[in-house]
Amino acid sequence: MSQPAVPVVVALHTAKGRRLPMQAKAAVEVEAGAGIVGDRYHGSKHRHVTVQSASALAEAEGALQRPIPPDLTRRNITISSGAVPTTPGVRLRVGETLLEVVRVAAPCRLLDDELGPGAMEALRRRAGTVFRVLEGGRIAVGDGVEVVSETGG
Repeated sequence: MSQPAVPVVVALHTAKGRRLPMQAKAAVEVEAGAGIVGDRYHGSKHRHVTVQSASALAEAEGALQRPIPPDLTRRNITISSGAVPTTPGVRLRVGETLLEVVRVAAPCRLLDDELGPGAMEALRRRAGTVFRVLEGGRIAVGDGVEVVSETGG
């Protein structure tokens, strides 16, 4: 099966609290300046939404030599393909929302407990990006993903 030309959302996950299991969602509501309604980071200062790429997860699986389910990385949005921007200020349109890169989402050492020894290292530089929400709206599985500003602003 070929990848779509434009990346799309292939998975959405939220957790109500720290260390609680991530829950798969078909769609989420996202508030500007706050994040995903019902997620543990909703209302935080800058860590509103995290985005990872399924193609980066596949690379990490090769390095780890075992599957990496998207929910166990604790990222909110998984896109079908391509690199997730990491340069602060770059803007991404996902569904109805407009997101802005804050920083790289560094993998946590707890991943070794969840996925097995070596998971944190396998996900280094592949763990996705933290975004702030500039424009809220709905994001659903299947929505397109597009970089709308390479430089921010």
